[in-house]
Amino acid sequence: MMSSQATPIQGSQPVTPPPTSAGSPRSPLSPESLQPPGCRHRDRSPSPMRGYLIPSPLPTRRNRTCSATARASEGPVFTGVCKCFSRSKGHGFITPSDGGKDIFVHISDIEGEYVLVEGDEVSYKICSIPPKHEKVQAVEVTITHLNPGTKHETWAGRVVSS
Repeated sequence: MMSSQATPIQGSQPVTPPPTSAGSPRSPLSPESLQPPGCRHRDRSPSPMRGYLIPSPLPTRRNRTCSATARASEGPVFTGVCKCFSRSKGHGFITPSDGGKDIFVHISDIEGEYVLVEGDEVSYKICSIPPKHEKVQAVEVTITHLNPGTKHETWAGRVVSS
């Protein structure tokens, strides 16, 4: 007949967690280890691109779908002026000639020999940006008139005065 009381197995010891000292690391799953380290706030310098949401990841010619590229190449050609462009960051913005919001441009979508400089007149086509396709970016960007009186750099690094 079985009794309802549990009987200890001979030779067994109760299991207790190992003692922790003050210098031992915390468990990787403890709530304290999941908190980000405290960072001090730093002031940022004003940027002409502040206030614009850059898509992430940046849409490039390489990761654009074939159908999006085909739709863009069949679309109309627009004109505008380069508002700002950073070669080191790989992107900038174009102000459309007909007004409206500034349009994002990625370095991979610039055709021709020169790097865009503020004030350059450009022609471009537009392509929608995933995932929601609510925003557009400039593609097939070609410089139509270099901004006079500025130095332009070629993609190879040679500087030319215009």
